[in-house]
Amino acid sequence: MSRILLNAFDMACVGHQSAGLWRHPTDEGERYKDLDYWTDLARLLEDAGFDALFLADVLGVYDVYGSSRDAAVRSAAQVPVNDPVLAVPAMAAVTDRLGFGVTVSVSYEHPYALARRMTTLDHLTKGRVAWNVVTSYLDSAARNLGRASQVPHDERYDMAEEYLQVCYKLWEGSWSDDAVVRDRSSGVFTDPSKVHDIAHHGAWFDVPGPFLCEPSPQRTPVIFQAGASPRGAAFAGTHAEAVFVSGPSPAVVKRSVDAVRERAAEAGRDPSSVKVFTMLTAITAESDAAATAKRDEYLELVSPEAALALFGGWSGVDLAGAPVGQKLTYVATDSTRSALASFTGPDRDWTVGELAEFITVGGRGPVVVGSGATIADELERWVDEAGVDGFNLAYAVTPGTFADIAEHVVPELRRRGRLDDPAGSTLRERLGTGDGRRLAADHPGAAYRR
Repeated sequence: MSRILLNAFDMACVGHQSAGLWRHPTDEGERYKDLDYWTDLARLLEDAGFDALFLADVLGVYDVYGSSRDAAVRSAAQVPVNDPVLAVPAMAAVTDRLGFGVTVSVSYEHPYALARRMTTLDHLTKGRVAWNVVTSYLDSAARNLGRASQVPHDERYDMAEEYLQVCYKLWEGSWSDDAVVRDRSSGVFTDPSKVHDIAHHGAWFDVPGPFLCEPSPQRTPVIFQAGASPRGAAFAGTHAEAVFVSGPSPAVVKRSVDAVRERAAEAGRDPSSVKVFTMLTAITAESDAAATAKRDEYLELVSPEAALALFGGWSGVDLAGAPVGQKLTYVATDSTRSALASFTGPDRDWTVGELAEFITVGGRGPVVVGSGATIADELERWVDEAGVDGFNLAYAVTPGTFADIAEHVVPELRRRGRLDDPAGSTLRERLGTGDGRRLAADHPGAAYRR
């Protein structure tokens, strides 16, 4: 049986995917400001055998719903939110194996600066970092970062293509493997002849000189990508080593999985080397009945209004005031196009009321409720039917959901041979996406090696 990959899905905010559940008495989301919250969570996840902590991020507020940010602000729906990167070195210091996937947008930071930040993280974590490459989807972010509106959807991906080209040149090509000699007798730390200008002059970026950092354990961090639109799937098929998708059913997710793997093959890559994670929220306890009671308790506290505020930001569609029985229809926007497409496909018709009820716990992914065995059965079903390699497990309450998974689900997965401790010290080795700790030879970034 194939190994199932597990990421914990979190964000440096009060409430991530489960709108309103910060009110639950066991939820500690308000501790997002405390470093102890993050180091405690990292220890819990590593002890349980999770592969990585995957950290989402946004640079704006959710203000599409009702043309106002009030619903999101009132319910702490991904606001307030801190930078996801800064706690990573502290978490790395208290763990040995856990990986860290951080979301950083290419839309508002120059690649020369971002490449240095990611290399610094890769050094400080000893090669346990992944970069979730996003292009951003909130107009509020664009306005507050100096633009009248977002760059159009497909054009953002055109810019991202060049952005990654710059990063690959810096990470893979600027410093030769043997550039750093550390020769105390001669006084030479780095051989100048082995540090190279990248001489990049493109449509979006000019980077003439060399990289500032010596090569880190992975050189290029593991590349995650979360776009599921046709343009996003093409980008992921070319660049991503791991892809994050979401949808309400295995049939919906399988379409995204197949599209990414097809695009990877078209790009000359081994499709099986691309690991696909889907979002899922598991509410578990010692029995199915106890888990159902826990779920029902959560539903008493959720905020459908906040959930629709999140959906407005994801999709760019304002559903404020829409009748609960109104059928959802697809419209193209410059937001996350897959967010609306997931609920307007051929599998079923969704109404506004059904959507609000579905996404209040766990956002765009399914919620699975039951004992450890029941959850394990469902994870295996998704692997078999959707073709995914693993899961980004969102929480209902934090860190309680993750602690419950560690107690009830992880032992069952281990018993079934679905969870083990892979060899290798770097995240790329543990996920099996490359040639050891380096990018696979068929990855486009490998072409820039000296």
